[in-house]
Amino acid sequence: MSLYPLKFEPICLEKIWGGNRLKTLLGKKYEAKNCGESWEISGVEGNISVVANGFLKGNDLSELIEIYMGESVGDKVYEQFGAEFPLLIKFIDAQDDLSIQVHPNDELSKERHNAFGKTEMWYVVDVAEGALINSGFNQPVDRTKYLQYLENGNLTDLLKYDEAKVGDVFFIPAGRVHAIGKGSMVAEIQQTSDVTYRIFDYNRKDDKGNLRELHNDLAIDAIDFTYLNDYKTKYSAELNKPTEIVSCKYFTTNILEFDQTIEKDYNNLDSFVIYITLYGDFEIETEETSEKVTKGETVLIPASTEFVKLIPVNGKVRVLEVYIQ
Repeated sequence: MSLYPLKFEPICLEKIWGGNRLKTLLGKKYEAKNCGESWEISGVEGNISVVANGFLKGNDLSELIEIYMGESVGDKVYEQFGAEFPLLIKFIDAQDDLSIQVHPNDELSKERHNAFGKTEMWYVVDVAEGALINSGFNQPVDRTKYLQYLENGNLTDLLKYDEAKVGDVFFIPAGRVHAIGKGSMVAEIQQTSDVTYRIFDYNRKDDKGNLRELHNDLAIDAIDFTYLNDYKTKYSAELNKPTEIVSCKYFTTNILEFDQTIEKDYNNLDSFVIYITLYGDFEIETEETSEKVTKGETVLIPASTEFVKLIPVNGKVRVLEVYIQ
């Protein structure tokens, strides 16, 4: 049987800083008191996504790739990653400030953890008034200056904070210091890696009363001290046409807002495609099947699917379109 648009069971993770908007705004179902993350598509060991629809329901993502290989993810992707899915797709709900952190690049992560690095991007889905997002530094910083501020407990004085707005995009290459602030909910697209170095966590304690572990000895060699005047990604979306917002060697992300049927031809793209639904409902129609998609749902279009129609239901739809070039 042919592959088809695939949905997966969300993996909801309780976090000390998590909230309830993943349930109230995006319709996720979970028992956790404070769900901070919903892993929509994951190949991370221990949290591998399970298919939720169609004849492959109940199979996990690794099994699917092992069976269908290039048909599922693309020949080039399969040759590079094998049965390990190369991206992790999440929604993150920050009811409180996340820790200030940094991720190692591929080389350092391979050396230390035998893992991929972690380059990622955020799209702001919802915000409370005054919510802040940190990406990078607010002034030129070198290793010595950084360590001085860290040791004095004044690290936040060096960090660039932007007031978060719905639709904001932040690209976070490995090595950039960053943090999601209280009140922000984001869609995150990242390399398949769960390696995070926590730099500062506001002296918070876990549910057992212990201070959360910091990783500053590891973090200092992972930080890229490059200073930019502005870290926010600028784009201008156009109705019924895809707009590229991020393109790097790990993934390309377009934003697609539409209120009429869109036909997509993926014949020349040797990659899977992911749709992350930010608002609105629509149908994905292929030559053999159709699948209804609602706000908050994420869908994987296998690489073997060459043509799809995106048909809006009751008004405007906004999705993120993700693939590997």
